[in-house]
Amino acid sequence: MSALLRVDNVGKTFVRSGKPSVEALRAINISVNEGEFASIVGASGSGKSTLLRIIDGLLEPSGGAVFVDNTRVVRPGRDRAMVFQQDSLLPWKTVIENVAYGLTLAKTPWTEASKIAERFIAMTGLTGFEGHYPHQLSGGMRQRVNVARALAVDPRILLLDEPFAALDAQTREIMQTELLSIWEKSSKTVLLITHQIDEAVFLSDRVIILSARPGTVREEISIKLPRPRNLEIKRTAKFVGFVDKIWKLIEAEVRLGLKDSQ
Repeated sequence: MSALLRVDNVGKTFVRSGKPSVEALRAINISVNEGEFASIVGASGSGKSTLLRIIDGLLEPSGGAVFVDNTRVVRPGRDRAMVFQQDSLLPWKTVIENVAYGLTLAKTPWTEASKIAERFIAMTGLTGFEGHYPHQLSGGMRQRVNVARALAVDPRILLLDEPFAALDAQTREIMQTELLSIWEKSSKTVLLITHQIDEAVFLSDRVIILSARPGTVREEISIKLPRPRNLEIKRTAKFVGFVDKIWKLIEAEVRLGLKDSQ
């Protein structure tokens, strides 16, 4: 596999008027191969979401650069699509209208846009809900719409910023299996930000661990677990071993962050 996404020596410092500057990221070097599912974990405040926004082109790095297929990222583009923690659906639009929204913004005729939207509605298990509005859906279903909307614009890279954080534990686990199924069908390159170590291990080919602020790449761990995966794998010794290994790498920084917040 070739590196589709490359983060080269990226740093980010936030300059605040009348207050000390905050260095969020320092010398980040990451590559993600085409078709790979990678995750980033780290203590709160380690700059995970900041890094994802730089990759998407929503934030400019203070140093270094991001490349997609050797082209430098300078702004958001259709080769990347972001799914945020909150579903951010348009409440006055139906499921199919929300899924097709990015296509209609790009001036795709409705006949074509709706056919594309229907494909991803089916892929995300939402067939039969095309005419529903967001308020008529559960939290898990709204996030499926969010994922379908991101996939509909056919990005090369899907960026996920804790997409299941607002869901209850049971729904979150079901959504993890749904996301794996969608990934296997779509063959997209995925980069996930999560606080849940077991979620990262369950979903990923590789887990990237960031240090406390300023975030740096502390270690990368290849997840040598067979695919396809189901939730039962979480009860195996090998799975628990990966979770424990990652937790030990960030435990001290997480505890320090909790102490500082008290």
